[in-house]
Amino acid sequence: MNGTDWAGIDWIGRGWLLLLAFSVAVLVVAALRRPCRRLFGAEAAFRLWLLPALAMLASQLPHADAPAAALPSMVIAVASVASALPASAVQASAIDWRAGIVVAWLAGIALSLLQAVLAQSRYRARLRGAAVVRGASPRLPVLRAAGMDVGPALVGAWRPRIVLPADFDRRYDEAERALILAHETMHARRGDGWWCLCARIAAALFWFHPLAWWALAALRHDQELACDAAVLRQHGARRRSYATAMLKTPSAALALPMGCTWSPRHPLTERIAMLKAPAPDRRRRHAGAIAGLALALVVGGSVYAASAPQGKRAAPPVPGAEYQLDMQIELTKNDSHGKHSEAAALALCMAPGKAATAIVDALKVEATAKPAADGQVSVDLAVTGAGTPPRLVRERLHGALGQALHAAAEGSYAIDVTPQAGCPARTIAGASPVKVSERVTNGTARAAAESIAAKAGWTLVNPDALGDAAVTLSFNGMPAGTALQQVASLAGVKWTLEGSKVRFMPK
Repeated sequence: MNGTDWAGIDWIGRGWLLLLAFSVAVLVVAALRRPCRRLFGAEAAFRLWLLPALAMLASQLPHADAPAAALPSMVIAVASVASALPASAVQASAIDWRAGIVVAWLAGIALSLLQAVLAQSRYRARLRGAAVVRGASPRLPVLRAAGMDVGPALVGAWRPRIVLPADFDRRYDEAERALILAHETMHARRGDGWWCLCARIAAALFWFHPLAWWALAALRHDQELACDAAVLRQHGARRRSYATAMLKTPSAALALPMGCTWSPRHPLTERIAMLKAPAPDRRRRHAGAIAGLALALVVGGSVYAASAPQGKRAAPPVPGAEYQLDMQIELTKNDSHGKHSEAAALALCMAPGKAATAIVDALKVEATAKPAADGQVSVDLAVTGAGTPPRLVRERLHGALGQALHAAAEGSYAIDVTPQAGCPARTIAGASPVKVSERVTNGTARAAAESIAAKAGWTLVNPDALGDAAVTLSFNGMPAGTALQQVASLAGVKWTLEGSKVRFMPK
């Protein structure tokens, strides 16, 4: 598993948590927005839309790990093997499906945001030729559009401005004009342009999720109702003029992703019905604020607790515990002999959380293993010297004991790491004091094992289990037990030593 693959897994895992938190929070808002509006008012109902953002944030917060006991680092055994392989054996690995999911997700986000940018640009293009209206609003710049189908609206977030249609003075009477300006100014005071921007980004983030697009439309609707309620708290005696101004304004012809139109594409009947309903008093509004805060704490805390991986707080390793990392390293080289690869095999033993280092040719590998969730192992690699000039590459691998983990840099190296509990290499290396120095070119695993066993004084009980696959190996002063271990690994079997008898078994 290389860095790209690990990044893909990490993105998918975090993205899945983000999606679940968003979906649950939106469903909570969908269930509560109408009852909340009736009990505490439209402004309290609109504040419910803080819950999805809070839930997504809570799902990404880190969870504390249990501290691991500090033990000294140990390099128990290092055994290297070099072999020359034909250039045809060096193949680029296929793109992992996880990386494909991440790329598709990011591409969808980019296209969705591009669509929003284009929609905003089309609306702003309709403002060409707009004239500045002096004295219309003391807080915001006001523009009168050249056309009658643009505005009233608040456009933008960081530099909002009010846009009025060309016939604004003829279409609306004085009271209606004042209410429309108060409405758009209230949008700016409430930061509704920023709400629209954040909601559109969330919809882009979950572009594949129908619930995200429903939430975007529902939020915009609740936003208008909340703004109406805020304006009517100050101009409650002009409800009839307010409703008349709504009826005089046709639905917006163009979408406005970042901004608020006076008569957006929402059912007008609900806004008019709200004008007839009595506004909640201060006590009910305060009760709504308290209930909203309590709900936010419950939702945020629940999502944070649910997003904690099971078994995240791994128990500290017992004194003397250690890991062994079995490594198969393949180096890709270009020299006078053309493109070829050289392989090395080694075993590193270390205390949890402590680094061990191996050097193979020009490659330096520093490895650290530590316990992770669910009894698995996290392996951090720092690889130096891959490529010209030498560079440092960091890889993070994650898997179960006995699982082969893969890290690679295309055209430079490939490393297979298999973590094990304890240090079997210590036993293997001590199985015989004999050291093996020989080279096997296009031989068989069986012949190599028989040669090693003969030098160590062992008897192979079932050499046929190794098969007749061709291997190319080079051993230079390697302990016989370690050399036989490498041959067995190439043949896909494991071996045991009983006295002087060697038996091979399937893995």
